[in-house]
Amino acid sequence: MAGFSELIKTFEKTRDYIRDFFIYGCKARSEFTRRSSRTYDDEKRRVESWLGDAVRYDDSVRGRQVSISVDSGHIPENPLYQAYDARSFTDNDIRLHFLLLDLLADGQPKDLRTLTDSLSSEYGAVFDEQTVRNKLREYAAEGLLIAEKPGKTAYYRISPDTAAGLTAQYAGLSDALRFYSQDEEFGVIGAQILRSAGCKNDVFFRKHRYLVHTLEDAVLPEILNAASEKRRVCFRTFSAKAHRDSEYDGTVFDAVPMQILTSVQTGRRYLAAYIPEQKRFHSFRLDFIRNVKCGAPEPDYDRLAAAYQRCLAHVFGVSFGMRHDTGHVEPLRLTVQLNEHTEGYILERLQREKRIGTLEKLSDGLYALTFDVYDPHEVMHWAKTLIGRIVSVEGGNRQVRGRFCYDIRRMQEMYGGDADDTVS
Repeated sequence: MAGFSELIKTFEKTRDYIRDFFIYGCKARSEFTRRSSRTYDDEKRRVESWLGDAVRYDDSVRGRQVSISVDSGHIPENPLYQAYDARSFTDNDIRLHFLLLDLLADGQPKDLRTLTDSLSSEYGAVFDEQTVRNKLREYAAEGLLIAEKPGKTAYYRISPDTAAGLTAQYAGLSDALRFYSQDEEFGVIGAQILRSAGCKNDVFFRKHRYLVHTLEDAVLPEILNAASEKRRVCFRTFSAKAHRDSEYDGTVFDAVPMQILTSVQTGRRYLAAYIPEQKRFHSFRLDFIRNVKCGAPEPDYDRLAAAYQRCLAHVFGVSFGMRHDTGHVEPLRLTVQLNEHTEGYILERLQREKRIGTLEKLSDGLYALTFDVYDPHEVMHWAKTLIGRIVSVEGGNRQVRGRFCYDIRRMQEMYGGDADDTVS
């Protein structure tokens, strides 16, 4: 029977476990139904070995729940970066890595045939030329080796550029890397370079930081490359509820990427894309996207990008509703009252947070907020923060107004004291 290992073969699986059980789900062992309990135990031990003190345990009637609990303002490095350091490798991979670097350590360029023969004669390690060629090309693409081709034969030598050498050569570069390692987008790259240079971040700390974003960095490069090259992307996505079903394998989409959006309310990031099959724009949560592959060039990309920019004028958050190319806008009007002499901060907040809406003064202390949006539900989520000041809600649709009234009635029952006098 295979033993436990901290190394992983695919980052996607580990990303799922960290997200579902340590961040969003906080599930107990008995609630794990997707695979065997032994699998849950192995994955839990693996993540615990990476995160150490960042893991918190809560015992309840459901069992022991495991989650991640850290104060981002007091840690020098995102603990989730360690998940990227745990990739597994074969015995041949690790042998070939050290033997090739040892053969090239003298700084002299060598060709494929020479290196293959030297592996056999000096170390007794027999590799076919194709295996060695693939490894040399991989290292050349990553910058570990420099490939030169003066004639028909390619020669390889170790790159003289190292993280430690560059930080010693350029003043301030190590501080720049320390700052970059705290960045929310691809900060793991800065942390890796910083570690290669033998440095640690002891200068920069960010108080408000979404640590979980680094789990999305594995899918971001392919999406951004496709958008910059005006190509389609194919990916598989899961919904938060359906992901709990062990039989659910997600939904495959062929889409044209437009932009990465970040919610200022939740911090979650979304891919805004056009779905040709459905003839509409849609947003997908990045943390539920996997298996991203760059597709064919999109000949109509410029027209779609222009249409996307026009659509943003009617998007309050990240939702495009259910509109198609010939969709419609739903107007919504909120009337709000406030004391202009003592509550000027409320007026400032309305002006700051209305986004695509318009603010109009009706009379002293009475203001109207008007929105022309594809999804009025998003506006109402924000509007509920103004409860107690809302005079009327007009427009939208019956479902939006009905849900708002229902929520008000439920709050009255919970906090009004009529349904349960013990609640205050």
